Amino acid sequence: YAMLLSLIFLIVLVAAVVGFVFRHEIKTNFESNLNLALRDYNVTADRHSEAVDTIQRTLHCCGVQNYSDWERTEYFAQRGIPRSCCRSQDDCSEGDLKDLSKAKLKVFVDGCFFLVTSTMESKMSVVAGISFGIACFQLVGIILACCLSRYITNNQYEMV
Repeated sequence: YAMLLSLIFLIVLVAAVVGFVFRHEIKTNFESNLNLALRDYNVTADRHSEAVDTIQRTLHCCGVQNYSDWERTEYFAQRGIPRSCCRSQDDCSEGDLKDLSKAKLKVFVDGCFFLVTSTMESKMSVVAGISFGIACFQLVGIILACCLSRYITNNQYEMV
């Protein structure tokens, strides 16, 4: 049991170190994937388009850097900016969403990349604290398992 807990502890420790060391690569990868999701965005319910819509609705953002990122997509040429960018669903018409100057007044203007990364960074202290607490419990479990093993081993020799 102590070996199993030690293995899990090491895996969590390695994952934390790798996540910390490669955090800039993770941001760059996220930004490029978000750009790809915008480029390939369509009305059909594929999971990338749903993810973009969910991010935009939840974080009240639009595009990667800002709402004008949609101008470079095929979707914008056909339908304009997606409805998930609208501040108020009742106040967004298709004509407004096709014109960037009108859309600026009706959609969220902030980009999603900065909001997602800042949200993740603000929550990292909570995640680190929880991970540290779990690691402490694992270390206590490892120590207690070793003590139990030693106690059982010592008792066997005394019985003879």
